[in-house]
Amino acid sequence: MKKGLLALIVILLALLLLGYIFTVHKSKRNVRILRLAHSLNTRHPVHKTMEYMAELVKEKSDGRLIVQIFPSEQLGTEKECIEALQLGYLAMTKTSTAPMESFVPKIRIFGIPYLFRDSDHFWKVVQGPIGRELLEAGTDKGLRGLCYYDAGARSFYAKKQIHSPQDLNRLKIRVMKSIMAVQMIKAMGGSPTPISWGELYTSLDQGQVDAAENNPPSFETSRHYEICKFYTLDEHVRLPDMLLISTRVWQSLDAEQQQILQEAVDESVEYNRQLWKEAEQASLEKVQAAGVTIIRPDKKPFQQAVQSMWKKYEDTELGDLTRQIQELK
Repeated sequence: MKKGLLALIVILLALLLLGYIFTVHKSKRNVRILRLAHSLNTRHPVHKTMEYMAELVKEKSDGRLIVQIFPSEQLGTEKECIEALQLGYLAMTKTSTAPMESFVPKIRIFGIPYLFRDSDHFWKVVQGPIGRELLEAGTDKGLRGLCYYDAGARSFYAKKQIHSPQDLNRLKIRVMKSIMAVQMIKAMGGSPTPISWGELYTSLDQGQVDAAENNPPSFETSRHYEICKFYTLDEHVRLPDMLLISTRVWQSLDAEQQQILQEAVDESVEYNRQLWKEAEQASLEKVQAAGVTIIRPDKKPFQQAVQSMWKKYEDTELGDLTRQIQELK
C-alpha cells in the first residue's frame, strides 16, 4: 500500500514537472521580440522615451511582447535601418524625417524652412489629419509610421559666430542626406556637406566641416559643444523624429499585439513632450556652463534667405501641403 502510494506520488510529481516544463516552454515560445534600432546615444531624451515605451509594451502584454532597443547605430545608419524595415529584417526604427525623404517624397514637407510658427503650431499639424496622412504615406513602401517624437527646432553651431546668413558664406556645413537640407543651406549661402551622424564629431574635430545644425539635446549629448563654441538659435526647421515599424512585421502581429503596441506608443508621445522640454533647457544650460556662447539672432534675414525654396514648390504637392499647414490656426 505504501509502495503504491509512493509510486502514485512520484507519478503525480512527474506529471506536475512535465506540466511546468510544457508551460514554461509554451510561454517562451509565445514571446514575440521586436528589435528597434536607432542612431542616438543612450543619454538622448528620445532614446529614454523609447525605453519608456518598451516598458509599457512589456507591462501591457504581461511580458509576451518585448521591444529590444539597439542604440548608437549598432545595427546601421538611419537609412540602413529604414531599408532593413522594408526587407523585414528589422522590426522598428526611429529616424529623423530627413532620411525618409528618399523613401516617401511627401515627407519632404518637414524640410521647408520656417514652415511652423512655433511648437504649438507644429503639434496641431502632426497630431491632426495631415500628420496622420504623412505617417501612413509610406505603408505601401513597407514603412508604417507609429508616431512622431519631439525633436525640437534645429539651429546652427560652429567654431565661429553666426548672426546672419552672410556668416554662413563658404562655410562647409554638415547636413543629413536630405534634398531639402542641401537646398536650404545653399539658399543661405553655405556649402552643404552630407555626413552621417556617427561620423560628425570626428569630421568637426578634423576640420572636414566648419559647422553643423541640430537641436539642443543632440548638440549636447553628442558632445559637439567640445569643438563648436557658438550656438545660433535661428531655429530654421522643426524635423520630428518618426517611430516606424515594418509593414510586414505589423501585419504579422495579431490584433491584440497591435493594440498594445500602439497604446504604448501613444502614451510615450506625451511622456516625450514633457521630457523634451526639460532636456532642451538642461542642455542649453550645460553647454553654456561648458563655455558655449548662445546667440539669439534676428530670424527675419534667415527667413528671407530661404524664400526661393518656398517659391520652388508653390505649384506642387508640397506647395499645397504648405498652404494647408500655414492656414491651420
